[in-house]
Amino acid sequence: MTDAVERMNALIKPMLPGLLGVEVVSVEPDKIVGRMTVRADMCTGGEILHGGAYMAFADTLGAIATVVNMPKEARTATIESKTNFIGGAPLGSVVTGTSTPFHKGKTTQVWQTRITSKDGKLLAVVSQTQMVMLPKPKN
Repeated sequence: MTDAVERMNALIKPMLPGLLGVEVVSVEPDKIVGRMTVRADMCTGGEILHGGAYMAFADTLGAIATVVNMPKEARTATIESKTNFIGGAPLGSVVTGTSTPFHKGKTTQVWQTRITSKDGKLLAVVSQTQMVMLPKPKN
């Protein structure tokens, strides 16, 4: 495991992504890959992954992608997110998310996350805009 992967997994472990079991598996400037196992406490009726869990998973990967591509002293926050749900992920399955950039600017970054099943079936597509906040200059 690379240092960047270990660092990101340690960063998210005590937060919501850690509670969801999000695991970062690859960190590159133009591609972040993560996975998550569908547990009963993350499902809706019918034992299918809840839409909010898809969204939180994708939001995590897009935020990590932004962190990797912004100055170390900057912070980020999601300012817009849109999800298209395409398929269901059943209890016990593992979903994979892959985030790639549409735009990597100084003040905003836009990422697309494709969430797929183990066999590569597309389950959801999330587009999100991240604001990059630079620290105010010291007087």
